[in-house]
Amino acid sequence: MQIEQYKIDELNQQQLAAHKRKLDFVSDGIANAGEVINKLQAFNIAIPSWALGTGGTRFGRFSGGGEPRSLEEKIEDVGVIHALNKSSNSISLHIPWDIPENASSIKALAGQLGLHFDAVNSNTFQDQADQKLSYKYGSLHHVDKAVRKQAVEHNIEVIKYGEQLGSKALSVWLSDGSNFPGQLNFRKAFQNTLESLQEIYDALPNDWKVWIEYKPFEPNFYSTTIGDWGQSYLLSSKLGSKAQTLVDLGHHLQGTNIEQIVSLLLMEGKLAGFHFNDSKYGDDDLTVGSINPYQLFLIFKELVEGMDARNMTHATDIGWMIDASHNVKDPIEDLLQSVEAIKIAYAQALLVDNAALTIAQNNNDVAMAQEILQTAYRTDVRPLLAEARLKAGGTLDPVGTYRKLSIRENLIKERGSKTVATGL
Repeated sequence: MQIEQYKIDELNQQQLAAHKRKLDFVSDGIANAGEVINKLQAFNIAIPSWALGTGGTRFGRFSGGGEPRSLEEKIEDVGVIHALNKSSNSISLHIPWDIPENASSIKALAGQLGLHFDAVNSNTFQDQADQKLSYKYGSLHHVDKAVRKQAVEHNIEVIKYGEQLGSKALSVWLSDGSNFPGQLNFRKAFQNTLESLQEIYDALPNDWKVWIEYKPFEPNFYSTTIGDWGQSYLLSSKLGSKAQTLVDLGHHLQGTNIEQIVSLLLMEGKLAGFHFNDSKYGDDDLTVGSINPYQLFLIFKELVEGMDARNMTHATDIGWMIDASHNVKDPIEDLLQSVEAIKIAYAQALLVDNAALTIAQNNNDVAMAQEILQTAYRTDVRPLLAEARLKAGGTLDPVGTYRKLSIRENLIKERGSKTVATGL
């Protein structure tokens, strides 16, 4: 389904006076409010195709009504999200969950909704019904060269799908690892992974990147062959300039200083981008900002400072994507909330007085450094986000408008109450 613009405009009109009062109040204390709004308007976050259905857990999945039954319907759902927030103008596909059978028509549909295709993602962490060899004991690191070859060929196939859609990056996450001591030789597993990735790297078009993700545990619990950012960085450095490290916020042990990792990867020109989510314990894939919004702000503080130091364009020079699961939430509402949380953290980071912070740091003035950061963090920037959406033709209140227009109810009428989308 598509949202008619006049419906958004009518609801905006009802809230416009209140919005203007809030905007004037907040803008009065921000010298560069107009510049922040312009940057917010340019900043978009990709939506993963696998997140349009109700996510599952290892123990069960409780599908919701109106889930998209095809790739076309997933694209339509992203179109709904983008129509509301004007901040989600791209979709990231996971192959083979969402194979574009007719790339030209899929690309045309996305274009009609103002969307394009972000990174394409391969899947060698599951066995597919028609595959010859199993990934039970790994894929790119497997002791059997035939299994490695199968996994390499799958990744090259994904690149070819991406080329047809206009993507420019391949995202690789491996579940390769071991559950028990002695199960594998760490050094050989890493070498096999590097050799496999080199074959994939050599198949990349000249203007493409390969993004190498890492994760410390799960589904393997003794070791993961690409277990942390250092191992991913080592691989990407050995491969070359088209290889970079992808940071998933949930792929860290508790207490990890993600903002420091981000800073160093940016410094080295090896930060590919992000899979945004939030976590309480591990890779929980919760709504972005639902658990630790202050850490999200600190991460963006390092991103803004680091990107500015390299004269990078915030909106486009690295990849921004959500990777979340919503077992008990409406997926579209969850994604709207996640995009909002990301942009709040970004806006707050834009408000940090970096000149004053540098002085405090050079004087070892720890208390003042904290004051400077928390002044930015405690600023209510939501009116700035709303104004950026308004200027772009979106809604002042994405979740509220979604509910007032009964979008989920209409999707259930259109698709049924028992549909189950592809993905985890």
